[in-house]
Amino acid sequence: MALSDDLARLSKRAKEAEDRLAAAKTQARDRLQQTADQARERSQQAAQQLRTGSAAAEARTEAWADNIQQSWNEHLANVRERSDARKSRRDANRAERNAEDAEDYASFAIDLAYSAIEEAEYAVLDATLARLDADEAAATGGR
Repeated sequence: MALSDDLARLSKRAKEAEDRLAAAKTQARDRLQQTADQARERSQQAAQQLRTGSAAAEARTEAWADNIQQSWNEHLANVRERSDARKSRRDANRAERNAEDAEDYASFAIDLAYSAIEEAEYAVLDATLARLDADEAAATGGR
C-alpha cells in the first residue's frame, strides 16, 4: 500500500472517530457503554497489531514508551541528520536503503497515529461515560 493510501486511511479513520463521538452524545447510557466497549476493543486490537506489525515498529514503540518527549526530540535530530547526510551522498545503493528506511518509518508513523486515534476515541467515550455517572450521582445525591 502506498504511503498516500495509508494517510488517506488514517484521515478516514479520524473522521469515523469524530462522527462516532458526535453520535455518542445522543445515545442512551447503555448504548453509549456498548459503543465505548467497542471502541476499547478496537483500540486494543490496533495496539496489538502495532506491537506485532514489525520488529522495527516494536523497537521504536518500546523506546518511545520510556520517555516520549525525549525520544521524539532525539528522533527529530536524527532524521534531520540523516536528511542532511542524504543530500551529500551519491551512492545509489545507500540512497535506495535510505529511501526504504524513510518509507518504512513513514508507514510506521501512520500505523502509530492510527492506533492513537483508536485510543483517543476510546478515551473520549470513557470520559463521556464518567461524566454521565458523575451527573447521575449528583442528581441522586451520591447514592
